[in-house]
Amino acid sequence: MFTFAHIWVFVLAPLPLVVYWWVPAKSSRRPSVRVPFLSRLLASSESPVSLNQGNAKSFGILVIVWLLVLIAMARPQWLEPPMERIIPTRDLLLIVDLSGSMDHEDFTNEAGKTVNRLTAVKEVVGDFLTQREGDRVGLVVFGNSPFLQVPFTTDLDLCRQLLNETDVGMAGPRTAFGDAIGLGIQLFENSDVPTKTIVALTDGNDTASSVPPEEASRVARDRGITVYTIAVGDPTTVGEEQIDQEALKDVAETTNGEFYLALNRDQLVDIYDRIDQVETRDVKTVSHRPRHDLFYWPLGIALVISLLSHAVPLARARHARLTASTTRLRVNSRTFELETVEL
Repeated sequence: MFTFAHIWVFVLAPLPLVVYWWVPAKSSRRPSVRVPFLSRLLASSESPVSLNQGNAKSFGILVIVWLLVLIAMARPQWLEPPMERIIPTRDLLLIVDLSGSMDHEDFTNEAGKTVNRLTAVKEVVGDFLTQREGDRVGLVVFGNSPFLQVPFTTDLDLCRQLLNETDVGMAGPRTAFGDAIGLGIQLFENSDVPTKTIVALTDGNDTASSVPPEEASRVARDRGITVYTIAVGDPTTVGEEQIDQEALKDVAETTNGEFYLALNRDQLVDIYDRIDQVETRDVKTVSHRPRHDLFYWPLGIALVISLLSHAVPLARARHARLTASTTRLRVNSRTFELETVEL
């Protein structure tokens, strides 16, 4: 889009006329010669109105140059389409359990086919990721130990792809839930966003952490991190695969989060929908429109016109002098020949 940065400059357009009307002309005394036959001299010239024509042309050139200078002073610009950049205001870390118990086939996929817990989680969390446009999302997986799968990024497609590449047992068969929260806390150390959230999912109790989940949750609370815990699977399971719901509730309550229990895929979808509603997306958009200055075009045209207005008359005058000089030489040459013949 074409625009002017200083459109008010055009109010100066009548300034030369104001100066002409209100500022007195400079007068100076010079020696002069009175020519009583000036009217006959002008009448005998080849172009009697050449003086008026010259004044009219000069005035027109001055007007054009002045308007072009005003256009350049108004700073014409070409505006490119706006460029927007979204600045994330939330860092969201997803913690997913990859222990051996996630291989139990007691969930269904979107098509209704029976699948293991991790497959169902991948589908639900993947859909959840598509709704988090504007957030920076990270992914931590854990088994015997926690591992960073995806650092905080706004590339949600990459995060979903790397989540789909995980598999049961790839981090070990046991459950180090407390250590996973501890790793998440470390990842937030370099985060300067106002909102920090962890969504942790597990199907068992903590059997391999060096840092108890309760202690990790207190550190998270002191760092301003909210933790939502999700338990998946059968709560009646016993042994190492038993879900420690009380520990998960304590972690969530300590950090002002929520605890959820998902017995099937539909409940899991509902849980992530509720988290999405609670942790609403709040993005900051920065818009910028590139500007390209065009003032040099009218300024260059004004310069060219000004130079030509002086160069053309000088060239014509020089041509006229050369023509007159050549004519005089021819006349003198013929006169000389005539005189020679008479002799």
